[in-house]
Amino acid sequence: MQQLSVTDLAAWLADGSREQPQVLDVREEQEWAICRIEGSQLMPMNTVPSRLQDLDPERPLVCVCHHGGRSMQVAIFLERNGFPDIYNLSGGVDAWALEVDPKMARY
Repeated sequence: MQQLSVTDLAAWLADGSREQPQVLDVREEQEWAICRIEGSQLMPMNTVPSRLQDLDPERPLVCVCHHGGRSMQVAIFLERNGFPDIYNLSGGVDAWALEVDPKMARY
């Protein structure tokens, strides 16, 4: 599992020549309703173990939450369950709002 900065993720998502990652948002639905990274997939942390089949272990996967704590736990879990190319978004959606998309709502 590697740490990924929000600016590095923004550059990755903008680079059409690179394989695009799965962006997995592990926050709760009410948090997701406030703000989210465009193209991310909502899968609350407590549902991840029962939904592994919904994820592609062959593609890079970036875990996202509010500040990076829950997503780090999920990233470690996924790595231990056969997902070899896992990233944790440092600072989460809050850092994304501060550094990448200042129009994004914050909470």
